Amino acid sequence: MSHLEFAAETPACASDGVWLTCIECGETFDPFAAVRYTCDECGGLLEVRYADLPTWEDFEGRGVWRYADALPFEAGVSLPEGDTPLHEVPRMETAVGVERLRIKHEGMNPTGSFKDRGMTVGVRVAQEVGVDRLACASTGNTSAALAAYGARAGLETLVLLPKGKVAAGKVAQASLHGARILEVDGNFDTCLDIVQDLAGRGEAYLLNSLNPFRLEGQKTIGLEILEQFRREEGAYPDRVVLPVGNAGNTAALYKCFRELVESGALDEEEVPMLTGVQAEGSAPMVEAIERGWDGIERWDDVETRATAIRIGNPVNAPKALPGIRETGGTAVAVSDDAITGAQRDLAEEGVGVEPASAASVAGLRKLRDEGVVNVDERVVCLTTGHLLKDPDAAVEAGAEPEPVPGTTEGVLDHLA
Repeated sequence: MSHLEFAAETPACASDGVWLTCIECGETFDPFAAVRYTCDECGGLLEVRYADLPTWEDFEGRGVWRYADALPFEAGVSLPEGDTPLHEVPRMETAVGVERLRIKHEGMNPTGSFKDRGMTVGVRVAQEVGVDRLACASTGNTSAALAAYGARAGLETLVLLPKGKVAAGKVAQASLHGARILEVDGNFDTCLDIVQDLAGRGEAYLLNSLNPFRLEGQKTIGLEILEQFRREEGAYPDRVVLPVGNAGNTAALYKCFRELVESGALDEEEVPMLTGVQAEGSAPMVEAIERGWDGIERWDDVETRATAIRIGNPVNAPKALPGIRETGGTAVAVSDDAITGAQRDLAEEGVGVEPASAASVAGLRKLRDEGVVNVDERVVCLTTGHLLKDPDAAVEAGAEPEPVPGTTEGVLDHLA
Protein backbone atom coordinates (compact mmCIF):
# COMPACT_ATOMS: atom_id res chain seq x y z
CA MET A 1 0.00 0.00 0.00
CA SER A 2 1.26 3.49 -0.84
CA HIS A 3 1.97 5.69 2.16
CA LEU A 4 -0.28 8.28 0.48
CA GLU A 5 -3.35 6.08 0.90
CA PHE A 6 -5.68 5.32 3.80
CA ALA A 7 -6.50 1.69 4.54
CA ALA A 8 -9.28 1.74 7.16
CA GLU A 9 -12.98 1.10 6.66
CA THR A 10 -15.43 3.07 8.77
CA PRO A 11 -15.27 1.57 12.28
CA ALA A 12 -18.25 1.07 14.58
CA CYS A 13 -16.95 3.80 16.89
CA ALA A 14 -17.28 6.52 14.23
CA SER A 15 -19.45 9.54 15.05
CA ASP A 16 -21.20 10.97 11.97
CA GLY A 17 -18.52 9.47 9.75
CA VAL A 18 -15.62 10.81 11.84
CA TRP A 19 -13.26 8.83 14.07
CA LEU A 20 -9.75 8.83 15.53
CA THR A 21 -7.07 6.34 14.45
CA CYS A 22 -3.73 5.65 16.12
CA ILE A 23 -0.93 6.05 13.56
CA GLU A 24 1.15 3.42 15.40
CA CYS A 25 -1.16 0.49 16.20
CA GLY A 26 -4.29 1.33 14.18
CA GLU A 27 -6.68 1.34 17.16
CA THR A 28 -9.80 3.46 16.53
CA PHE A 29 -11.83 5.66 18.88
CA ASP A 30 -15.06 7.66 18.97
CA PRO A 31 -13.79 11.24 18.56
CA PHE A 32 -16.15 12.90 21.04
CA ALA A 33 -17.10 10.24 23.59
CA ALA A 34 -14.12 11.11 25.79
CA VAL A 35 -11.24 13.55 25.82
CA ARG A 36 -8.08 11.92 24.45
CA TYR A 37 -4.94 13.17 22.75
CA THR A 38 -3.00 9.93 22.28
CA CYS A 39 -3.83 6.25 21.86
CA ASP A 40 -5.21 4.45 24.93
CA GLU A 41 -3.48 1.24 23.85
CA CYS A 42 0.06 2.28 22.86
CA GLY A 43 0.38 6.03 23.48
CA GLY A 44 0.82 6.76 19.77
CA LEU A 45 -0.35 9.94 18.03
CA LEU A 46 -3.94 10.07 16.83
CA GLU A 47 -5.22 11.17 13.44
CA VAL A 48 -8.74 12.26 12.48
CA ARG A 49 -10.28 10.06 9.77
CA TYR A 50 -13.42 10.44 7.66
CA ALA A 51 -15.81 8.01 5.97
CA ASP A 52 -16.17 10.35 2.99
CA LEU A 53 -13.35 12.46 1.58
CA PRO A 54 -14.29 15.49 -0.52
CA THR A 55 -13.11 16.63 -3.93
CA TRP A 56 -12.54 20.19 -5.14
CA GLU A 57 -16.18 20.50 -6.24
CA ASP A 58 -17.35 20.12 -2.62
CA PHE A 59 -15.72 23.36 -1.45
CA GLU A 60 -17.58 26.66 -1.55
CA GLY A 61 -17.73 29.89 0.41
CA ARG A 62 -14.81 31.67 2.10
CA GLY A 63 -12.21 31.06 4.78
CA VAL A 64 -11.32 27.89 6.64
CA TRP A 65 -14.94 26.75 6.84
CA ARG A 66 -15.37 26.70 3.08
CA TYR A 67 -13.60 23.34 3.55
CA ALA A 68 -16.23 22.07 6.01
CA ASP A 69 -16.61 18.83 4.02
CA ALA A 70 -13.00 18.05 4.94
CA LEU A 71 -13.47 18.97 8.63
CA PRO A 72 -15.31 17.41 11.61
CA PHE A 73 -18.07 20.07 11.74
CA GLU A 74 -19.99 22.37 9.45
CA ALA A 75 -18.76 25.45 11.33
CA GLY A 76 -16.57 26.38 14.28
CA VAL A 77 -15.67 29.21 16.64
CA SER A 78 -14.62 31.70 13.97
CA LEU A 79 -13.21 35.26 13.84
CA PRO A 80 -13.02 34.47 10.74
CA GLU A 81 -9.73 33.00 9.50
CA GLY A 82 -8.16 31.74 6.27
CA ASP A 83 -8.12 33.24 2.76
CA THR A 84 -4.55 34.42 3.31
CA PRO A 85 -2.65 35.86 0.33
CA LEU A 86 -0.26 34.02 -1.97
CA HIS A 87 2.20 36.82 -2.72
CA GLU A 88 4.30 37.25 -5.82
CA VAL A 89 7.91 38.24 -5.04
CA PRO A 90 9.52 38.84 -8.45
CA ARG A 91 12.89 40.19 -7.28
CA MET A 92 13.33 37.39 -4.79
CA GLU A 93 12.21 34.83 -7.38
CA THR A 94 14.96 36.01 -9.74
CA ALA A 95 17.59 36.15 -7.00
CA VAL A 96 16.81 32.65 -5.72
CA GLY A 97 16.70 31.27 -9.25
CA VAL A 98 13.57 29.14 -9.50
CA GLU A 99 10.88 29.07 -12.18
CA ARG A 100 8.20 30.37 -9.82
CA LEU A 101 8.23 31.52 -6.20
CA ARG A 102 5.17 32.49 -4.20
CA ILE A 103 4.84 33.37 -0.49
CA LYS A 104 1.83 32.07 1.45
CA HIS A 105 1.49 34.69 4.19
CA GLU A 106 -0.28 33.15 7.18
CA GLY A 107 0.48 36.25 9.22
CA MET A 108 -2.67 37.75 7.69
CA ASN A 109 -4.96 35.63 9.88
CA PRO A 110 -6.96 37.40 12.66
CA THR A 111 -4.36 37.08 15.43
CA GLY A 112 -1.44 37.24 13.02
CA SER A 113 -0.45 33.58 12.60
CA PHE A 114 -1.50 30.24 11.13
CA LYS A 115 -2.53 29.03 14.59
CA ASP A 116 -5.98 30.56 14.09
CA ARG A 117 -6.80 27.81 11.60
CA GLY A 118 -6.23 25.15 14.21
CA MET A 119 -8.05 26.99 16.96
CA THR A 120 -11.27 27.51 15.00
CA VAL A 121 -11.58 23.70 14.86
CA GLY A 122 -9.97 22.85 18.21
CA VAL A 123 -12.10 25.21 20.32
CA ARG A 124 -15.23 23.91 18.55
CA VAL A 125 -14.23 20.38 19.60
CA ALA A 126 -13.70 21.64 23.16
CA GLN A 127 -17.32 22.81 23.14
CA GLU A 128 -18.44 19.43 21.83
CA VAL A 129 -16.74 17.45 24.59
CA GLY A 130 -17.93 19.89 27.25
CA VAL A 131 -14.76 21.27 28.83
CA ASP A 132 -14.58 24.65 30.55
CA ARG A 133 -10.83 25.38 30.64
CA LEU A 134 -8.48 25.49 27.64
CA ALA A 135 -4.70 25.31 27.97
CA CYS A 136 -1.56 25.37 25.86
CA ALA A 137 2.20 25.64 26.05
CA SER A 138 3.48 28.26 23.67
CA THR A 139 6.37 30.14 22.14
CA GLY A 140 3.82 32.90 21.62
CA ASN A 141 1.58 32.42 18.59
CA THR A 142 -0.40 29.52 20.04
CA SER A 143 -1.11 31.50 23.21
CA ALA A 144 -2.35 34.51 21.24
CA ALA A 145 -4.66 32.40 19.08
CA LEU A 146 -5.97 30.28 21.95
CA ALA A 147 -6.65 33.38 24.06
CA ALA A 148 -8.63 35.03 21.25
CA TYR A 149 -10.66 31.97 20.31
CA GLY A 150 -11.19 31.00 23.93
CA ALA A 151 -12.49 34.51 24.61
CA ARG A 152 -14.79 34.24 21.61
CA ALA A 153 -16.19 30.97 22.98
CA GLY A 154 -16.47 32.32 26.54
CA LEU A 155 -14.06 29.70 27.95
CA GLU A 156 -11.30 30.11 30.53
CA THR A 157 -7.85 30.06 28.94
CA LEU A 158 -4.54 29.11 30.54
CA VAL A 159 -1.22 29.57 28.72
CA LEU A 160 2.23 28.47 29.86
CA LEU A 161 5.17 30.38 28.38
CA PRO A 162 8.94 29.92 28.85
CA LYS A 163 10.05 32.82 31.04
CA GLY A 164 11.81 35.57 29.11
CA LYS A 165 11.66 33.68 25.80
CA VAL A 166 8.44 34.98 24.20
CA ALA A 167 8.19 38.09 22.02
CA ALA A 168 6.36 40.99 23.67
CA GLY A 169 3.75 41.31 20.92
CA LYS A 170 2.54 37.77 21.50
CA VAL A 171 2.38 38.10 25.29
CA ALA A 172 0.40 41.32 24.85
CA GLN A 173 -2.18 39.55 22.68
CA ALA A 174 -2.72 36.72 25.14
CA SER A 175 -2.97 39.20 28.00
CA LEU A 176 -5.47 41.50 26.32
CA HIS A 177 -7.70 38.60 25.27
CA GLY A 178 -7.94 37.63 28.92
CA ALA A 179 -5.78 34.51 29.18
CA ARG A 180 -4.18 33.58 32.47
CA ILE A 181 -0.46 33.64 31.68
CA LEU A 182 2.02 31.49 33.61
CA GLU A 183 5.74 32.12 32.98
CA VAL A 184 7.58 28.84 33.49
CA ASP A 185 11.17 28.46 34.57
CA GLY A 186 12.22 26.34 31.59
CA ASN A 187 11.93 26.14 27.80
CA PHE A 188 8.92 25.40 25.59
CA ASP A 189 9.30 21.66 25.98
CA THR A 190 9.14 22.01 29.77
CA CYS A 191 5.91 24.00 29.36
CA LEU A 192 4.44 21.31 27.12
CA ASP A 193 5.37 18.57 29.58
CA ILE A 194 3.43 20.43 32.29
CA VAL A 195 0.40 21.13 30.08
CA GLN A 196 0.25 17.48 29.02
CA ASP A 197 0.31 16.46 32.67
CA LEU A 198 -2.48 18.95 33.50
CA ALA A 199 -4.54 17.62 30.61
CA GLY A 200 -3.93 14.04 31.74
CA ARG A 201 -5.27 14.94 35.17
CA GLY A 202 -8.41 16.47 33.63
CA GLU A 203 -7.48 20.00 34.70
CA ALA A 204 -7.66 21.49 31.19
CA TYR A 205 -8.30 20.72 27.54
CA LEU A 206 -4.99 20.69 25.69
CA LEU A 207 -4.88 22.67 22.45
CA ASN A 208 -1.29 22.25 21.34
CA SER A 209 -0.76 20.44 18.07
CA LEU A 210 -0.58 17.13 19.94
CA ASN A 211 -4.37 17.51 19.74
CA PRO A 212 -5.26 15.92 16.37
CA PHE A 213 -8.14 18.33 15.77
CA ARG A 214 -5.74 21.29 15.73
CA LEU A 215 -4.10 19.81 12.64
CA GLU A 216 -7.44 19.46 10.88
CA GLY A 217 -7.75 23.25 10.79
CA GLN A 218 -4.12 23.65 9.76
CA LYS A 219 -4.46 21.27 6.80
CA THR A 220 -6.61 23.95 5.12
CA ILE A 221 -3.33 25.79 4.45
CA GLY A 222 -2.52 23.02 1.99
CA LEU A 223 -5.95 23.17 0.39
CA GLU A 224 -5.65 26.93 -0.09
CA ILE A 225 -2.11 26.70 -1.49
CA LEU A 226 -3.13 24.14 -4.08
CA GLU A 227 -6.30 25.98 -5.11
CA GLN A 228 -4.66 29.41 -5.27
CA PHE A 229 -1.53 28.26 -7.10
CA ARG A 230 -3.47 26.21 -9.65
CA ARG A 231 -5.88 29.10 -10.27
CA GLU A 232 -3.10 31.67 -10.73
CA GLU A 233 -0.34 29.54 -12.27
CA GLY A 234 -2.29 26.80 -14.08
CA ALA A 235 -0.49 24.02 -12.19
CA TYR A 236 0.29 22.79 -8.70
CA PRO A 237 3.55 23.76 -6.97
CA ASP A 238 6.41 21.26 -7.08
CA ARG A 239 7.54 22.05 -3.55
CA VAL A 240 6.24 23.64 -0.33
CA VAL A 241 8.94 24.95 2.02
CA LEU A 242 7.89 25.64 5.61
CA PRO A 243 9.38 26.49 9.01
CA VAL A 244 9.39 23.62 11.51
CA GLY A 245 8.86 23.99 15.24
CA ASN A 246 6.52 21.32 16.60
CA ALA A 247 6.12 20.03 13.00
CA GLY A 248 2.32 20.40 13.10
CA ASN A 249 2.06 22.13 9.72
CA THR A 250 4.29 19.55 8.06
CA ALA A 251 2.06 16.79 9.42
CA ALA A 252 -1.11 18.68 8.51
CA LEU A 253 -0.09 19.36 4.92
CA TYR A 254 0.94 15.74 4.45
CA LYS A 255 -2.47 14.62 5.67
CA CYS A 256 -4.15 17.14 3.37
CA PHE A 257 -2.29 15.74 0.35
CA ARG A 258 -3.00 12.13 1.33
CA GLU A 259 -6.73 12.82 1.62
CA LEU A 260 -6.80 14.52 -1.78
CA VAL A 261 -5.02 11.55 -3.35
CA GLU A 262 -7.44 9.14 -1.67
CA SER A 263 -10.48 11.08 -2.94
CA GLY A 264 -9.09 11.27 -6.47
CA ALA A 265 -8.80 15.07 -6.38
CA LEU A 266 -4.99 14.91 -6.71
CA ASP A 267 -2.70 12.47 -8.51
CA GLU A 268 0.24 11.07 -6.54
CA GLU A 269 2.72 12.61 -8.97
CA GLU A 270 1.15 16.03 -8.32
CA VAL A 271 1.85 15.96 -4.56
CA PRO A 272 4.30 18.77 -3.68
CA MET A 273 7.57 17.91 -1.95
CA LEU A 274 7.39 18.92 1.70
CA THR A 275 10.59 20.64 2.77
CA GLY A 276 11.15 21.60 6.41
CA VAL A 277 13.45 24.35 7.68
CA GLN A 278 14.78 24.76 11.22
CA ALA A 279 17.23 27.12 12.87
CA GLU A 280 20.69 25.66 13.43
CA GLY A 281 20.32 26.03 17.19
CA SER A 282 17.06 24.08 17.22
CA ALA A 283 17.12 21.38 14.55
CA PRO A 284 16.16 17.90 15.81
CA MET A 285 14.01 17.22 12.71
CA VAL A 286 16.89 18.06 10.38
CA GLU A 287 19.16 15.77 12.39
CA ALA A 288 16.67 12.91 12.02
CA ILE A 289 16.32 13.42 8.25
CA GLU A 290 20.06 13.68 7.67
CA ARG A 291 20.82 10.58 9.75
CA GLY A 292 17.94 8.51 8.43
CA TRP A 293 16.34 8.05 11.86
CA ASP A 294 12.73 6.95 12.26
CA GLY A 295 12.31 9.37 15.16
CA ILE A 296 13.97 12.40 16.67
CA GLU A 297 16.25 12.79 19.66
CA ARG A 298 15.16 15.58 21.99
CA TRP A 299 17.40 18.66 22.12
CA ASP A 300 17.34 19.94 25.67
CA ASP A 301 19.35 23.08 24.89
CA VAL A 302 17.86 25.10 22.03
CA GLU A 303 18.54 28.69 21.06
CA THR A 304 17.60 30.90 18.11
CA ARG A 305 16.26 34.41 17.63
CA ALA A 306 13.44 32.77 15.64
CA THR A 307 11.48 32.27 18.86
CA ALA A 308 8.44 30.62 17.26
CA ILE A 309 10.54 27.58 16.25
CA ARG A 310 12.73 27.37 19.36
CA ILE A 311 11.55 23.82 20.10
CA GLY A 312 13.75 20.82 20.87
CA ASN A 313 11.16 18.03 20.94
CA PRO A 314 8.70 18.30 18.03
CA VAL A 315 5.69 16.27 19.15
CA ASN A 316 4.43 15.74 15.60
CA ALA A 317 7.69 14.23 14.33
CA PRO A 318 6.10 10.74 13.92
CA LYS A 319 3.62 12.28 11.46
CA ALA A 320 5.96 14.82 9.87
CA LEU A 321 9.03 12.67 9.14
CA PRO A 322 7.04 10.32 6.85
CA GLY A 323 5.48 13.41 5.24
CA ILE A 324 8.88 14.77 4.26
CA ARG A 325 10.25 11.42 3.11
CA GLU A 326 7.20 10.09 1.26
CA THR A 327 6.74 13.28 -0.75
CA GLY A 328 10.40 13.32 -1.80
CA GLY A 329 11.19 16.36 0.30
CA THR A 330 14.01 17.11 2.72
CA ALA A 331 14.91 19.25 5.74
CA VAL A 332 17.63 21.85 6.25
CA ALA A 333 18.99 23.98 9.07
CA VAL A 334 19.86 27.67 8.57
CA SER A 335 21.70 30.27 10.63
CA ASP A 336 20.03 33.11 12.49
CA ASP A 337 21.85 35.57 10.22
CA ALA A 338 20.38 33.85 7.15
CA ILE A 339 16.91 34.07 8.72
CA THR A 340 17.30 37.79 9.42
CA GLY A 341 18.57 38.38 5.88
CA ALA A 342 15.52 36.61 4.44
CA GLN A 343 13.26 38.65 6.74
CA ARG A 344 14.75 41.87 5.37
CA ASP A 345 14.44 40.73 1.77
CA LEU A 346 10.80 39.75 2.23
CA ALA A 347 10.16 43.17 3.74
CA GLU A 348 11.69 44.79 0.64
CA GLU A 349 9.01 42.98 -1.37
CA GLY A 350 6.35 44.36 1.01
CA VAL A 351 5.84 41.08 2.90
CA GLY A 352 6.31 41.64 6.64
CA VAL A 353 6.97 38.50 8.70
CA GLU A 354 8.42 37.53 12.05
CA PRO A 355 11.87 35.81 12.06
CA ALA A 356 10.66 32.20 12.22
CA SER A 357 8.53 32.78 9.12
CA ALA A 358 11.55 33.88 7.11
CA ALA A 359 13.27 30.56 7.83
CA SER A 360 11.39 29.05 4.88
CA VAL A 361 12.98 31.50 2.44
CA ALA A 362 16.41 31.13 4.05
CA GLY A 363 16.09 27.36 3.70
CA LEU A 364 15.04 27.59 0.06
CA ARG A 365 18.10 29.73 -0.70
CA LYS A 366 20.43 27.25 0.96
CA LEU A 367 18.92 24.28 -0.85
CA ARG A 368 19.05 26.13 -4.16
CA ASP A 369 22.73 26.98 -3.60
CA GLU A 370 23.42 23.32 -2.82
CA GLY A 371 21.62 22.17 -5.97
CA VAL A 372 18.92 20.28 -4.03
CA VAL A 373 16.21 22.58 -5.44
CA ASN A 374 16.27 22.81 -9.24
CA VAL A 375 15.98 25.92 -11.38
CA ASP A 376 12.76 24.67 -13.03
CA GLU A 377 10.83 24.18 -9.78
CA ARG A 378 7.63 25.99 -8.82
CA VAL A 379 7.91 26.72 -5.09
CA VAL A 380 5.66 28.05 -2.34
CA CYS A 381 7.31 29.26 0.87
CA LEU A 382 5.04 29.32 3.90
CA THR A 383 5.46 32.28 6.26
CA THR A 384 3.68 31.63 9.50
CA GLY A 385 3.51 34.86 11.52
CA HIS A 386 3.17 38.62 11.05
CA LEU A 387 6.03 41.11 11.35
CA LEU A 388 4.49 42.76 14.44
CA LYS A 389 4.47 39.50 16.37
CA ASP A 390 8.08 40.24 17.29
CA PRO A 391 8.52 44.04 17.10
CA ASP A 392 11.91 43.97 18.84
CA ALA A 393 13.33 41.66 16.19
CA ALA A 394 11.82 43.85 13.47
CA VAL A 395 13.47 46.96 14.90
CA GLU A 396 16.79 45.14 15.16
CA ALA A 397 16.58 43.92 11.56
CA GLY A 398 15.43 47.26 10.13
CA ALA A 399 17.08 50.61 9.53
CA GLU A 400 17.93 52.92 12.40
CA PRO A 401 15.88 56.15 12.76
CA GLU A 402 17.77 59.28 11.67
CA PRO A 403 17.54 62.34 13.96
CA VAL A 404 16.89 65.64 12.14
CA PRO A 405 16.20 69.26 13.15
CA GLY A 406 12.60 70.38 13.56
CA THR A 407 12.48 72.47 10.34
CA THR A 408 11.85 71.75 6.68
CA GLU A 409 15.25 73.21 5.81
CA GLY A 410 16.89 70.95 8.34
CA VAL A 411 15.20 67.90 6.83
CA LEU A 412 16.23 68.92 3.30
CA ASP A 413 19.79 69.51 4.42
CA HIS A 414 19.87 66.07 6.03
CA LEU A 415 18.48 64.37 2.92
CA ALA A 416 21.07 66.14 0.80
